[in-house]
Amino acid sequence: MSVKRSPLFLTETGADVICDLCHNNCNIESGRFGVCGVRGNKGGKGIIPFYGFISAMAMDPIEKKPLYHFKPGSRILSLGFAGCNLRCPFCQNWHISQNTDIPGRWMKPGEVISAALKHDSPSVAYTYSEPLIHAEYLLDCMTLARRHGIANVLVTNGCIKADAAAKILALTDAANVDLKSFSAETYKKTLGGDLNTVLDFIKLCREMDVHIEITTLVVPALNDSADELNAAAGFIAELNNEIPWHLTAYHPDYRWNAPPTDRAFLLNAAKEAQKNLRYVHTGNI
Repeated sequence: MSVKRSPLFLTETGADVICDLCHNNCNIESGRFGVCGVRGNKGGKGIIPFYGFISAMAMDPIEKKPLYHFKPGSRILSLGFAGCNLRCPFCQNWHISQNTDIPGRWMKPGEVISAALKHDSPSVAYTYSEPLIHAEYLLDCMTLARRHGIANVLVTNGCIKADAAAKILALTDAANVDLKSFSAETYKKTLGGDLNTVLDFIKLCREMDVHIEITTLVVPALNDSADELNAAAGFIAELNNEIPWHLTAYHPDYRWNAPPTDRAFLLNAAKEAQKNLRYVHTGNI
């Protein structure tokens, strides 16, 4: 059964509820949910009925997050959720990110930490689908993890406003952030996101001393131009040229049918990025 918890970042304005968690700024009518599918309005009251709903749980190599420079060689308890505040048409986890009517289990924060201790996991990853839309659950789990000496890892699209981001990052030890494109137009028109929000999140990770690695899924004819990849590498290098950048290969999925990323192209792109960045890794090839 779900666990009731008072929501944050939901403002009740009478009949409607305004969600101030992310760039979507959803004005939610009674009986409906925001873009993410998990933050809603019931009779003028803000609700988070998916608090504690876990769509997947597994012990993974930490390199699968991917994190190559944080506790390398360790295994990590990984939790998946439901819903997402983006609408990426090539989503590789669309079964859980673009749907909330999915199998899963309910876990209190204490049960998550007990599972981590049972499996002798030094870290917990909030991953698979977008964790930030479950901000209240993250804050509760992360606070408890810290008390038990367990590291908190975020795998996220970074589309969250500064106030909520600061609260969550204060409890975060490492993050892998998806930099899905370096085009504001692509973020807005194709992904339903906001590039500046993601860039600000990445900068805040640095300011708050969170270990950060960045991942870009390289999608042919969408974000693979030399100009765009070079601009992304330049942004990362300006922050710190030792921030790892993971360039991963796309394959056709969900609603996107472009051919898979060419292996030679990806390796060449990584070689070019290494002119500015010390650590560039390729994946999914």
